[in-house]
Amino acid sequence: MSSKLIPLIAAPLLITAATQTMAHEAGDILVRAGLANVNPNASDNLGLDIKDNTQLGVAGAYMLTDKVAVEVLAATPFKHTITNTSGARLGETKHLPPTVSVQYYPLEKDSKLQPYVGVGLNYTTFFNDKLDSGATLELKDSVGLAVQAGVDYQLSEQWFLNAAVYAIDIDSKVYINGAEQGVQEIDPVVLMMGVGYRF
Repeated sequence: MSSKLIPLIAAPLLITAATQTMAHEAGDILVRAGLANVNPNASDNLGLDIKDNTQLGVAGAYMLTDKVAVEVLAATPFKHTITNTSGARLGETKHLPPTVSVQYYPLEKDSKLQPYVGVGLNYTTFFNDKLDSGATLELKDSVGLAVQAGVDYQLSEQWFLNAAVYAIDIDSKVYINGAEQGVQEIDPVVLMMGVGYRF
């Protein structure tokens, strides 16, 4: 090969290597935001069903190492219609589901595609519980396990796309006119899609 061709071939490779986008690494702060859909998988033991709702979800993660991060998930309040098992509306409730998780990223930090899994603890608080009949409704707060899987795709040094799914254990004691009715298992699947920014 001619020695004159070597610089011509090597130059693009060197430029590519120098401009290669680094993905997540220790010390990074990752902020993800997008639409989050909470789809309850409610048990029918109390004769209730809880419909899904979509709101703005926000998650912030701090990379402890190149492969391990701590994430806090938050959102604007979700508003759910409560029906009976036949689909007739009974009332509504709102909730906030802050969740703290530890995440693991299996791929190397220079990979543009960054899948991850996580496990953590969810705290769900309910408010503005209402029954259309005028009876008082109260759903007690819940603490439960949350697991997740997601993927980031790096667009530039700072911006990336994100998709994630969470499965959350939410069980709430239900009170009507002050009388306990039992425990309602809600156990939603949460799907979140949006964009992220790396600080």
